[in-house]
Amino acid sequence: MGKGFHVRDRFAAGAQYIGGKLRSGTSGRSHDIVNPATGETVHTYELAGPADVDAAVAAAREAFPGWSGATPAERSEAMHRFAAVLAEQADDFAYAESLQCGKPIKLSTEFDVPGTVDNTAFFAGAARHLEGKAAGEYDGDHTSYVRREAIGVVGSIAPWNYPLQMAAWKILPAVAAGNTIVLKPAEITPLTSLMFAQAATEAGIPDGVINIVTGAGKDAGEHLVGHPDVVMTSFTGSTAVGKRVAEIATATVKRLHLELGGKAPFLVFDDADLEAAVNGAVAGALINTGQDCTAATRAYVQRPLYDAFVQGVASLMETVRLGDPFDPSTDLGPLISHAQRDRVAGFVERARAYATVVTGGEAPGGDLADGAYYRPTLVAGAAQDSEIVQSEIFGPVLVVLPFDTDDEGIALANDTPYGLAASAWSRDLYRAGRATREIKAGCVWVNDHIPIISEMPHGGYKASGFGKDMSVYSFEEYTQVKHVMYDNTAVARKDWHRTIFGDR
Repeated sequence: MGKGFHVRDRFAAGAQYIGGKLRSGTSGRSHDIVNPATGETVHTYELAGPADVDAAVAAAREAFPGWSGATPAERSEAMHRFAAVLAEQADDFAYAESLQCGKPIKLSTEFDVPGTVDNTAFFAGAARHLEGKAAGEYDGDHTSYVRREAIGVVGSIAPWNYPLQMAAWKILPAVAAGNTIVLKPAEITPLTSLMFAQAATEAGIPDGVINIVTGAGKDAGEHLVGHPDVVMTSFTGSTAVGKRVAEIATATVKRLHLELGGKAPFLVFDDADLEAAVNGAVAGALINTGQDCTAATRAYVQRPLYDAFVQGVASLMETVRLGDPFDPSTDLGPLISHAQRDRVAGFVERARAYATVVTGGEAPGGDLADGAYYRPTLVAGAAQDSEIVQSEIFGPVLVVLPFDTDDEGIALANDTPYGLAASAWSRDLYRAGRATREIKAGCVWVNDHIPIISEMPHGGYKASGFGKDMSVYSFEEYTQVKHVMYDNTAVARKDWHRTIFGDR
């Protein structure tokens, strides 16, 4: 499946996509793309340097007048063709995503790729619905209306956990609104971002509208964010790096959209469907090997259900199948790298001093020993203020704590710096409704955890950032609102002029 191309052949010209063409980087430093399931090098390419960022921004700036001047219908038509090209190449995208990330092929095939195709089709339609306020007379002598205009060249940075989907989330609303963009994907997972840009060119989106620079954060990322011709930055990644991005963007007075870390609570009330909650917790904690900012990481379970929940989750986690990402029966792939696996393991090992590792807590041996695998892990008995409860682990680790009253459960759910996502589990409409109102997160699911749809916004509260991906709400990030006012009187001397010269 999807092996219709060889990575080294496909990207022999380089891992930069500027002005509609692949080219090599100019940093003088090479980088290996490594398959985390085997530790084998997939491809080696030259990283982008500041000169490559300059070239990409110049290409985007040159393309902006034509693309922003196209009618919404023209942009929409091109993006519908884009969605069709992506659908035709779905197998290649799924293969490349699993190869560079270690994702199980069933996740790439059933989640990442179709989600991206749907997102592209959604924004193809949304491109025709950029609305402003209707014209009206608000002071009697003038007619006012609002224009919603493209802002210019966008410089965005995407993470390594969902390379294809994050490229889409950054690129699609920007270009649907008439902007052009330079995207920097993570240097360890650039393949599907490059393929995404190539597919746009095949669909007829003009050269320079979508550009990809693949380089290190210090060289390419910071130069992109600080570039004087970039008017906005959208960044998805850790809160720590987000703060640095904000510093650079603020210094150059840029628009800024941040989608940062998460530590999603999974709040189970004592009237919840226990089986549904157990299934939801395991799926929500382990999706993408737990490398998901919205993954269920902190389960708070009301005391009457606590013991049964712990037992149920541990038992179900032990059935999850680790294996070759390209085996259709594999449930859980490796972490993105051995360094990330060791980081996750470090959290668990430190937690043994103050909590109980109920299941997991180790890397498998045997045929999987060379990969960055880590077993699904459940931790119980940790204190609310402990590291494993408060810090983002970004791995297949769920920590579970009991609570007594509803007030306590909601307070615990809110007791971290993060606020990206959460879920509440209850059969009681009013109880669940209270949780959705009082939990401070950008998304609160009820009796489920993780589903996202193109029509609804995604973004956080607190240290999880601000601004929205997906949905028409994302256009607020990528458009400028302009007030236009016409005089209706045709009178040369206006009444208000007397405040500057003369009398009534």
